[in-house]
Amino acid sequence: MWSGEYSFVLKNLVLKDFRIRYRNMSLGVLWSLLNPLVMMGVLIFVFTKIFPNPRPHFAVFLLCGLIPLSFFQVAWSSGTGAILDNAGLIKKVRVPRVLFPIASVLSNFVHLFIQLGLLAVVALISGVHITLNWLWLPVILGLEVVFASGLVLATSSLNVYVRDTRYVVDSFNTVLFWLVPVFYDFAFVPRKYAEIYQYNPLAALVLAMRQVILLGNPPATVLMLKAVLVSCVSLTLGVLIFGRLKDQFYDHL
Repeated sequence: MWSGEYSFVLKNLVLKDFRIRYRNMSLGVLWSLLNPLVMMGVLIFVFTKIFPNPRPHFAVFLLCGLIPLSFFQVAWSSGTGAILDNAGLIKKVRVPRVLFPIASVLSNFVHLFIQLGLLAVVALISGVHITLNWLWLPVILGLEVVFASGLVLATSSLNVYVRDTRYVVDSFNTVLFWLVPVFYDFAFVPRKYAEIYQYNPLAALVLAMRQVILLGNPPATVLMLKAVLVSCVSLTLGVLIFGRLKDQFYDHL
């Protein structure tokens, strides 16, 4: 009974976040497609006209990095403020507080799903074949959701006590654009940093997506193992931190 009620609450929180984001916007959900398209267009111009890039299927190459990075950045930033942003509701309704940051991550996953449709269309237009190995994409992106959820649980609880946390997250998101191989090939990363790089779950997941989509191969086992390890550690720490801090939320909201 309780699990059913909480599932209902979670579903409605996800829908609420999704609707609020595009309320009063004339283009609505189309912004989910326009944002990666605009960024892709700018990067294609820079790295084909100003800094010529001979890589084939460069648009698909870019989207394999932009889409998961964009999801993570927005999910982490919005999820960090989930407890404070819903303070009024948390005080009035008796539901597990963990539902609010998780709902924020899942609402952004809806945008990710829409953007994957864009990726499939661009891939087909570019001449990239869709293979059975694309079935790995739900696994790859599921690991990203797990990793993001862990971080969001930790930072959303810390943000209740230290209100600067959200700004720290936004600053780190800016740095992530350069630490994830979005517009450059992983082959350019010096060997001494390569192993460390692959422990960045976002970098590992982007590399795995490119292996699946551009090469038509299953993701490398070592990449998936590292992604699973770091994602599980992130979720475990997030649950522990949130569980430790949640009892005093009410006094600080």
